[in-house]
Amino acid sequence: MMAVVECGQLVSLAGPRRPRTGAEMRELGIVKGGALLVRDGRIEQVGKIEIPRGCEVVDARGRVVMPGFVDAHTHPVFAGARVEEYEMRAAGATYREIALSGGGIRSTVRLTRAATEDELVAAGKRYAKWFLRGGTTAVEAKSGYGLSIEDELKILRAIRRLSRETPLDYIPTFLGAHETPDEFQADREGYLRLVVEEMLPRVVAAGLAEYCDVFCEPGVFSLEQTRRVLAAAKARGLQLRLHADQLSLSGGAVLAAEMGAVTADHLENTDERGIAAMRQAGVQPVLLPGSVYALGLTRYPAARAMLDAGLAVVLATDFNPGSSPTTSMPMVLSLASTQMKMTPAEAITAATINAAYSVGRGRELGSLETGKRADFVLYDVEDYRDIAYFFGIDHVAKVYSRGCAVWQGTEKEENA
Repeated sequence: MMAVVECGQLVSLAGPRRPRTGAEMRELGIVKGGALLVRDGRIEQVGKIEIPRGCEVVDARGRVVMPGFVDAHTHPVFAGARVEEYEMRAAGATYREIALSGGGIRSTVRLTRAATEDELVAAGKRYAKWFLRGGTTAVEAKSGYGLSIEDELKILRAIRRLSRETPLDYIPTFLGAHETPDEFQADREGYLRLVVEEMLPRVVAAGLAEYCDVFCEPGVFSLEQTRRVLAAAKARGLQLRLHADQLSLSGGAVLAAEMGAVTADHLENTDERGIAAMRQAGVQPVLLPGSVYALGLTRYPAARAMLDAGLAVVLATDFNPGSSPTTSMPMVLSLASTQMKMTPAEAITAATINAAYSVGRGRELGSLETGKRADFVLYDVEDYRDIAYFFGIDHVAKVYSRGCAVWQGTEKEENA
C-alpha cells in the first residue's frame, strides 16, 4: 500500500464516465494539496485521505501529480531511422516526392523486414523508455512496416511482447494497409486482396490486434479501397481507426463516420462537412500536431472548430521514424496550445481521459479516480500549465505504472 501526499495540484480528471466535450474539457478536477492512496496497483482513495499504519508514504513536495498520458496514435515498432529524409526535407524535398522516389514508408518496410522479432523488441524497449520518461504510460501501437503476412505478424507479436516485457501498456492496431510494398507496385489490387483475404484472417485468428487502421489518401489507398478493408475488418470483429484527410481533403473523415470508426486521425485538411459527420457518428478526432511540425508544414487541424462542434478531441504523438520522430506528449501539448489554440486544460484532457476512451481503456486509465489503475506521474512544476509552457524541458520527476515506480528523473531526491 502506498500514499502519495502533499501534491501541489492533484490533477484528477474526475468527471463523467465518458469522453469529455465542450466546457468539460477545461474541468480538470484539481485538488490542491491532495493525496492518493494506492493498494494492489489500484487507486483506493483520492483527495483527502487517512494514511493507514505501515503504509509507504511518497511526499510529492508540492509537485503536480497527473494521470499518465495515453498516446492514442503511435507506430513504435520499426527498424532503422530516416534521418537522410529529414535532411532531404530540410533541403526542400516534400514528403510526397520522397515517397514517390522509393523512400518514406517503403524504406522503413525494407529495413523492418530484414530485422528479427528480437531485434524489433530490443529497439522497441529503447523507445518505451522514451515514452515513460515523458510521462506516457500507455500507447496505441500500429503495425504497418511489414506489409507481408509474416512481417505484419512479426510486428504485432513484437508489440505483444513489449506490452508484457516493459511497464508501458500497448494497445495493438493492424495497419497492413499503410502503403503498397515494392513487390506490389504494379499490382496494387493484388496487395489489397492480400490484406483483406489473407492478412486480416491471420491477424484475427492469432488475436494480435484490437483495431484495424488504413492510410486513406489519394495515391495510397482510395476511399473505396479503404472502405473494403474496413468493412472486412469490421466483419471479423475488429474496431476501426482511420488515417484521414492528412495531406489532402480526401473524404476520410466522412468515411470514418460512415463506417462507425472509433477515431479519425490527422485531419489536417478536414472541412466543416467532415467535422459534422464525425459529430453525428460519435467519432473521436485524434490530432497529431507533431507530424505537421516535423514535416515542416503549416496547416494544422482545425482543433477549435472541432471543440466548438462538441467533438471529444484527442491528442497523440504519431511517433514514427519518418513524419513524427517524437515520443514527447509535453511537446504535443505545447504545439496544441501555440498552433491549434487549445487551452492547456483542453490539451491535458485530450491527452489523458479522452485518449483513454479512444483506445477502449476509459474505465481503467486517463484519470485518477477510485478503482482505476494507478498510472500517474509526478512533475517537477507547481502548475500543470508549466508542462507545456516551459517546452522542451524534462519536467517528469517520477512515473508510476500499476502503483510501481517505473522511471525516475536524473535529479534523484529522497522520497521523490
